[in-house]
Amino acid sequence: MTFLLKKMVSGLIDYAVSNIDSSQFVPSEPPPPQMHQTHAALNESAEEKQFRRVFEQLAGEDMEVSPNELMGILNKIIGKHSDLKTDGFSLESCRSMVAVMDGDSSGKLGFHEFKYLWNNIKRWQGIYKTYDADRSGTIDANELPKAFRAAGFPLTDQLFQMIARRYSDENGNMDFDNYIGCLVRLDAMCRAFKTLDKDNNGTVNVNIQEVKNVVFIIRK
Repeated sequence: MTFLLKKMVSGLIDYAVSNIDSSQFVPSEPPPPQMHQTHAALNESAEEKQFRRVFEQLAGEDMEVSPNELMGILNKIIGKHSDLKTDGFSLESCRSMVAVMDGDSSGKLGFHEFKYLWNNIKRWQGIYKTYDADRSGTIDANELPKAFRAAGFPLTDQLFQMIARRYSDENGNMDFDNYIGCLVRLDAMCRAFKTLDKDNNGTVNVNIQEVKNVVFIIRK
């Protein structure tokens, strides 16, 4: 059973990422390992120090962002952008984003994890607006493949159709929160693949622990 599960997940990873073309995927610099706050602050740039001050206000005393806090932050921001059509980020969606970004399994996002997610969302928001050609607040079905490609995910038609069925409305259009939620998962999948592809040959061999980790990402 373990062998079959390993083969199934390995094949699923190979299929999904090969359909994305992982050679063209260039992720943002991954979040660095967690370090003591005092040590981290001494080695930060002026921009990072400024971002940390903002983060402290958002995260509160524990200096971590929970799914509920993330939902509040994101919905407060998109509420200021009337040009983005969205039903808002749900708590379940934010739990999922935290889960795939939570490198230390704390159930929350630390400073570097949140900064990585924040920078991606800002970049993807710019792309979203660029491909909302008719300014309807959504990206229509014809523009979606280009929008994913611009975000770093050149999908095949087959994989795009699978994603569109999950994240688009009945007309094939995708709103902002679904676009972001989908990209967060694709980013996590590709980063996981890059980590497992130790020979950089486009295929992976996984052990049982790596199978568990990847299944966790896929299910989220």
